[in-house]
Amino acid sequence: MATGRSGGASQGPFGRLNLAGHVGDDPADVRANRRLAAAMLGVDPEHLAVVNAVHGAEVAVVEQGGEVDGVDAVVTTSPGLGLLALAADCVPLALADPQAGVIGAVHCGWKGIGAGVVPAAVDAMRALGASDISAVIGPHVCAGCYPVSLDRIEVLRSGTDPLVADQACLRTGDGWAIDVGAGVRAQLTALGVPMQSIGACTAESPELFSFRRDGITGRHGMMIALTA
Repeated sequence: MATGRSGGASQGPFGRLNLAGHVGDDPADVRANRRLAAAMLGVDPEHLAVVNAVHGAEVAVVEQGGEVDGVDAVVTTSPGLGLLALAADCVPLALADPQAGVIGAVHCGWKGIGAGVVPAAVDAMRALGASDISAVIGPHVCAGCYPVSLDRIEVLRSGTDPLVADQACLRTGDGWAIDVGAGVRAQLTALGVPMQSIGACTAESPELFSFRRDGITGRHGMMIALTA
């Protein structure tokens, strides 16, 4: 399930359904927003595990709700537990193998593509018994709204499979851009994971949070839960 800005208690640049506690929003508003998000997902607010992303490739296996620090992906086999990956231009991703009872939530930006957080999350789910994983890719910034310097392109290419880098690194008329969605899709394809995409560009939609567009802003995300 993808969230946006609709609903919620937050004000100003964080309005309305900001789900992140690290961006300067009123903590009481964030708690209220997470309660609303948990209700939308059908889980107890105390049973929502939230990824506090660090733009790396660490994955945590979680069995309870709360903030999960130092990782960019969480996976679980615990019924009734919800997972939430936050984003505001990066790709939030939900993964599931319902038959095996294994789910995951991933945050992946350009650094995550290079670090390999998507393969790491899929590997972690397979280690828990998943064999038929599918993915839903949440809203993220499009390549047209993500011009970057050549230095960033070189960093991404240096640590990424060439087939993935060719999809993620784009030459434009007067420079370069990164297509984070294409990079994630290329990695999922290489892993044999079928996918669906929610195609809105965060920088172009006023109903989504975008760091590149606004600077000070909130975070939406992708949520997933196992039925209790």
